[in-house]
Amino acid sequence: MFKAKILIVGPSESGKSVLANFLSDATESIGGEYSPTQGVRILEFEFQSVSGFEKNAGCEAELWDCAGDTKFESCWPALMKDSSGVVLVFNPDMPSHLKEIETWYSSFVSTQGVQDSQCLLIAHHKPGSGADNRRLGLSPQLSKLNLIHSNLEEDPEEVRQEFRRYLGSVVKSLSESREREEMSIIN
Repeated sequence: MFKAKILIVGPSESGKSVLANFLSDATESIGGEYSPTQGVRILEFEFQSVSGFEKNAGCEAELWDCAGDTKFESCWPALMKDSSGVVLVFNPDMPSHLKEIETWYSSFVSTQGVQDSQCLLIAHHKPGSGADNRRLGLSPQLSKLNLIHSNLEEDPEEVRQEFRRYLGSVVKSLSESREREEMSIIN
């Protein structure tokens, strides 16, 4: 069974914790009072039949819900160690988030050598925001990433399926990496 460590990063109040709770089945409800994450929260879960990978293959996933406050920046190198993928979350209804998400991309993806295929960009629409899947005016770097619009009120299962597809591609990448490593030992 593969183990995937997925970082969920982005600006404060973008909905990272709500998404992490939902994707890991840690909670039944979607709403609640805002409470900023302090440092990091780690949510663990398992699921079978990861799409894009062997049938009935299991995966143990750790979602590292990282605080959006830059006062925790000194912890980021420790959080990034041994990560398998990065989910960048922002609220498209907050204009400052479009600029901030570029900083998160730079810190967690480009400077760490993470491949774009190991990333997922989520435009998370908060309840009652009247989700608008309009063109966002993303930077060229961010435009290369797989982008999904998330609205847990309107279509939660679509969000879950997209995340599982993403996780499947991460696990496939881990499998290919392990095979290359094993072949280099044999040769």
